[in-house]
Formats: sequence, structure tokens, C-alpha cells
Amino acid sequence: MGDCRLCGRSAGFLKKEHKECRRQHEHGKREIVSLIADAATNEGNRQRLMAYINKTASSSYLRGVALQDVMATGFEVAVERALDDHLLTEHEETALTELKDLLPVAYDAMDRNGALTRVVKSAILRDITLGLIPQRQQIDGVVPFNLQKSETLVWVFQHVQYYEEKTRREFVGGSQGFSFRVTKGVYYRVGGFKGRSVETAETVHVDTGLLGVTTKHIYFAGQAKRFRINYNKIVSFEPYSDGIGVQRDAQTAKPQSFLTDDGWFTYNLVANLAQL
Repeated sequence: MGDCRLCGRSAGFLKKEHKECRRQHEHGKREIVSLIADAATNEGNRQRLMAYINKTASSSYLRGVALQDVMATGFEVAVERALDDHLLTEHEETALTELKDLLPVAYDAMDRNGALTRVVKSAILRDITLGLIPQRQQIDGVVPFNLQKSETLVWVFQHVQYYEEKTRREFVGGSQGFSFRVTKGVYYRVGGFKGRSVETAETVHVDTGLLGVTTKHIYFAGQAKRFRINYNKIVSFEPYSDGIGVQRDAQTAKPQSFLTDDGWFTYNLVANLAQL
């Protein structure tokens, strides 16, 4: 005879759980996710939230890590709703912060899918559009950028892949031709030519490193390449789904690309900082 892994009572021969316990368990998870998501827009619900969660969890056999996961999912849904219009108001940020502080879930678990990071990023973009210089990212250790006076580091992307456009030249259409003898010891070659030079552009991976975004420059620091680009020297930004492209204002400048895995945030961040 086996015991139900949810309620702990006898489940019957070769059974691991009761069907009713499983149904109640799944219903409880959905209920808690809904409670948390709704609490983000209702201050009254936030005040009674933990009492509701504990009551539902008790009747649904939710405890420990499983309960932590459900609460983290509820917070993620709340963030999705708040950022559905790609904007984060101060009221929404305050509500999400209060909700985060209410839930007994570790930071790493709450940010397992980037929910907390998305809130910070959205708040940074709002600050910039209001003409404020954001200082929201917590940076551990020393960054390898020699910042100038009166500039502020706003965000650091890690494990960024840096690409450059390279020009490759090759000769095509060449021929050795052929020779025929005119007289003894004298030969004449015809049809020999080297062909023509053809140039092709290709984007190649150059390095991987840190990308720092400040109020004045874009910095890159990798093993092989280290440089900074002043916003005033940039002609255009090219948004990608997973990064951004930059074209500098120089006759010989080649397009440069940075893959950050968050193209929407990267583009809006640098494009708006360049306007400050």
C-alpha cells in the first residue's frame, strides 16, 4: 500500500496520490497565482495577501519549494501585466516593490526568469525619458572602464558578443591561358589574365566581454578589444531582437554590433541616453 504524496494518507495499491488531492493541488496553484497577480493592482488585497496564500496553500497541500515556485510565478504574471504596454509607471513600480517585499521568496527565485530585472530596466527607461540619470543597477566589484568625470555608469551587460563588418577581397575569373611554339626555343602565350578583384562584406565575431552604457559613452571590454564610443560620434543605431548595431561618423568606420540578448532594452537605453 502506498501513501498519497500530497495529503500523506493511504492512496491504495500501487498509487502515489489521490485524484482529488491532485485536482485540489492544481486548483490551489492557479488560485495563488491569481491572488498575487491581482494584488499588484489592489492595495487592499496586498494587505491580506499572505493570509489568503497560507489558507489556500494549506488546503491544496502546497508547501516548501513548491509553494515558493508558485509565488514566484504569481509575481512574474504581475510583472507581465504591468509591462504589457512596455511602460512602467511610478505607481506600478511601487506596487510591484511592495508585492516583492511581501512574498517570502528569495531574490534569485523571484528573478529566475528575469522578472525583477525587467522591472529595474523599465524603471531606468522611465527615468531617462523624464530627464533623470538613473543609478539603479547594483554592480559588484570593479568595472574595467576608465570613466570620465561627470559621466555616470547606467548599465553593464555581461557576456556580450561583439561583431565587426570585415571586407574580404578575392580574385575571380583568372586563367593560365596556353602557349604554342613559334620556332625552336621561342614560345608565345595567349589568353592569360589574372581576373578581377571582388570585395564582399561579412560580419565576424571579434570578442566577447562587458558592454557598459554611460551617460556619455558606450564602453566595451573584452580579451582582445577594449574601446569606447562617444554618442556624438554615432550616426545611427540599428535595433536587433537580441542586440544593437552602431554606425560611427567616420569615412572608414565599419558597422559594429553588440549582442546583449535584450535588443529592445539595449536600443531604447542607448538611443535615449544619447539624447540627454
